[in-house]
Amino acid sequence: MDGLRCVGRRKTRLGMTTDCIVWSEQTHYVAQPSADARSCDSGLACQAVSRDAQRTFWRIRTMAKSAWAPFPHDAKAFAYTGDALKKAWPKLHAGDCEPFPDAKRAASLIKAAGKAAPKGLDADALAEALQDAWRSFHHGDFKAAFEAGEALGPIGASVAIKALGIHATYLVDADAEKLKRFEQAAKLAEAAIKALPDEANSHYRHAFALGRYSQGLSITKALKEGIAGKVRASLQTALELAPKHAEAHTAMALYHAEIISKIGAMIGGLTYGAKAADAEKHIKEALKLTPASPIALVEYGNVLMLLHGDKKEDDAAAAYEKAAVCKPLDAMEALDAAYARSEIE
Repeated sequence: MDGLRCVGRRKTRLGMTTDCIVWSEQTHYVAQPSADARSCDSGLACQAVSRDAQRTFWRIRTMAKSAWAPFPHDAKAFAYTGDALKKAWPKLHAGDCEPFPDAKRAASLIKAAGKAAPKGLDADALAEALQDAWRSFHHGDFKAAFEAGEALGPIGASVAIKALGIHATYLVDADAEKLKRFEQAAKLAEAAIKALPDEANSHYRHAFALGRYSQGLSITKALKEGIAGKVRASLQTALELAPKHAEAHTAMALYHAEIISKIGAMIGGLTYGAKAADAEKHIKEALKLTPASPIALVEYGNVLMLLHGDKKEDDAAAAYEKAAVCKPLDAMEALDAAYARSEIE
């Protein structure tokens, strides 16, 4: 594009470095008007060119921030076409205990959701729609997964929130856009809790979205808004409904560890019930349930550092190294493992 130039390289969370590229669907590129577009001696003509270049720059910058960056790795192994999805489901969802959406499951969701169920879909059609949404998620087509899940209302919230959240975590670079997406995910989860209160993932996805949202705020603001209490309440409900929910155990471990790390064990314990022993108990349970999960290993390392600092640095590094060499089962795990590798390089 004329009048635009690259303003440098910057490292993303996944450890990838971008070169001088003006436009991509990814959010990792920055461009601005070149010197030729910003200064010349041709009077009004030059001003018009400059204004056009500025408008192009801001349009591109806005698009880059809101676009869905594509999955950056080879996804051939994550297609799960036909019956392959059902066969792989127990391993794919060992972490979040999401039931396989067959027709029987779809019928129960329709009955439970009542008026909030999607219109015009019987159990067979809903099952097919949910399976296709999850195929998209596992394959790394997060935009398609999100849109398919969102279109199904509260019944599709689980896949929609997970797709939106994983994409925002790893493939959205702008902090403001991350916050916007996690806030959107939290609202979807609130609707799911209202329609499907007996579903563990209605509550877990709510905790996940709020927890990620709070990480983009100052600790003072997050605590003032009462987010910590909401996260803990949702995680407790999720674990009551699904005691073997590994991802909820991991999130609960981080809840305790992060509060202790930020405001201290005494105040954290008295005010928010945060305990180091509970953090260690929950993360160990998560690892017991999903020993080959890269994110469980990554968060185990994080919990060690939050609670013990440099004293456990070697153990934390070892956990990251294990995560880095895990064989991913889907696009999410591939991103988790890539993140682990980027942290130890």
